[in-house]
Amino acid sequence: MDDSGDLARAYSDDSVLFRVLRHLGWDSLANIGYFTPPTLPLAALTGPVPFQRRLVRRSLALLDARPGQLVLDAGCGRGDTTARLGAAGCRALGVDIQPAQIDQARRRFGGLSGVRFAVADATALPRRAAEMPLTDGSFDRVHCLEAAFHFGHEGRRSFLDESFRLLRPGGRLVLVDVTSRTEQPIGTLDPNGLVRGTWRFDDIEPCERYPLMASAAGFTTRRVLDWTTPVLHRAAQLCALFVGTASTRAGRQALCLRWPGLRTLDAQDWDEAIAVVRAHRAIGRATRYTAYVLDKPAAGVADGAP
Repeated sequence: MDDSGDLARAYSDDSVLFRVLRHLGWDSLANIGYFTPPTLPLAALTGPVPFQRRLVRRSLALLDARPGQLVLDAGCGRGDTTARLGAAGCRALGVDIQPAQIDQARRRFGGLSGVRFAVADATALPRRAAEMPLTDGSFDRVHCLEAAFHFGHEGRRSFLDESFRLLRPGGRLVLVDVTSRTEQPIGTLDPNGLVRGTWRFDDIEPCERYPLMASAAGFTTRRVLDWTTPVLHRAAQLCALFVGTASTRAGRQALCLRWPGLRTLDAQDWDEAIAVVRAHRAIGRATRYTAYVLDKPAAGVADGAP
């Protein structure tokens, strides 16, 4: 997994794109969002938060976590998804490799019943976190929303192994991630490193390889959902709108009227943000957004029983 200090720079004002997104409202929920055609025009007025919440709801619905179940929220960021699990009656542990993210999660949600947070690497979990044992077969569910692309190929393999170890027989992992349509090296898609440098990752997993890796870890793939259009393609439409508007002085003034925080950007910041957004659009043509529902076989199935 990437170094936490380096990764933290992806979610801070060191990134001009993050500064833009933060002023648009993209902060506590650090995901792309799930957009539908009837509501897409609203994004230009409301910002991304309602659509980010929709993505969270869809991801957690796949998890099918029940009240009282123990859930690990891997790569929990600022803790919103973990808090939602707690509000649904689950006992939820959110882990993230970035101390600043966990500090914020604790400030926001640390007082909620059944919710805990810990700094931990999801690809190499400790035996104990937030005074909670992470023993074999001790969790009912594992959730990972838009975080595994940070892990690297070997880190993703390790995360699948760790999740399988942690889950009880019959447990479930929901992994939602940015994936690649092919095995084409990402460096050829992002030659200037603008996308990789923004989010501090090295590669993304080919979408068809994830089920093979999951099977090698012991999982059964229950469902594979392609959310490329509602997530990536429609986000790309909004990116195109942003680039077109931000490319003119009048457009920038209009954006600043709607989102006053954007006034802190200087001309160089605007130009850099446009370049980074264009690089995201270019790489988006070769990427997918995929949700995997992975089940750990029940004990009888795992033992080869009929």
